[in-house]
Amino acid sequence: MACEEILKAVFPFLEGTDLATCMIVCKQWRDIAQDDYFWKCLCCKKWPSICKRSSPPTVTYYELFQKFHKRQYRRTVLPPKLSFKDLEFYIDIWTEEKIIFSDVVPGPVLQKGIWIPPPGICDVLRFHLEGPEYKMTLPVEPRFTIPLCQTVSVSVLVGRKDTNKVACIIKKSLFDYIDRTAYRALAFDYLDFSSPIYLFVSGVRAWISLLFMDHGNEGALDVFGIEMDFCDAANSEDEVMWLLDMLDWK
Repeated sequence: MACEEILKAVFPFLEGTDLATCMIVCKQWRDIAQDDYFWKCLCCKKWPSICKRSSPPTVTYYELFQKFHKRQYRRTVLPPKLSFKDLEFYIDIWTEEKIIFSDVVPGPVLQKGIWIPPPGICDVLRFHLEGPEYKMTLPVEPRFTIPLCQTVSVSVLVGRKDTNKVACIIKKSLFDYIDRTAYRALAFDYLDFSSPIYLFVSGVRAWISLLFMDHGNEGALDVFGIEMDFCDAANSEDEVMWLLDMLDWK
């Protein structure tokens, strides 16, 4: 059997990434792999009904597969109307019904890169904090210790200086998960949006974490910092500002 016939017999069984890789082997392989029949086979696997259309798509199946086979995460974001200097955050933390942390935090304090974590934190936590995701961090001074036997909850509101309005980010949620590998206690809440156009935006969470040290005391958390992020939907400062601007401001 000739090489070309072998390739034509094998290519329909390949996944899209493998078929695309074959296109860079040599000119002969590229010419064969560009046959739209192979890409129609792949489209039939992912979206069987698209191949039942009475009229063919306006683009080739190769172009169709290229465009839709995986989600496009990065998009150009227009400059937001808000900035951190326009905001202040109201953070309250309770154990049972006793307040253990309450502060009004100016927006610029939470900007990524402003706070440098202290020495002595674990490598996993340092790697997490230095990761590419956009995280807002705040030092806790003085530090506080939380016994693990107590229930801990948090609320976060945000205020706008330009309109003097307030929105809710987290409604007294529980820190109900402790990540012992990264030394974080986590809580979250779903964001509420205002305009009807945002009714289709759902399931966007605000995450807040208590960052703690490892002193060998498994019965308590020595909290030295707070982290907040919206990594479900926002991974840059501009995206965070757009997300906050969409909140239900009162």
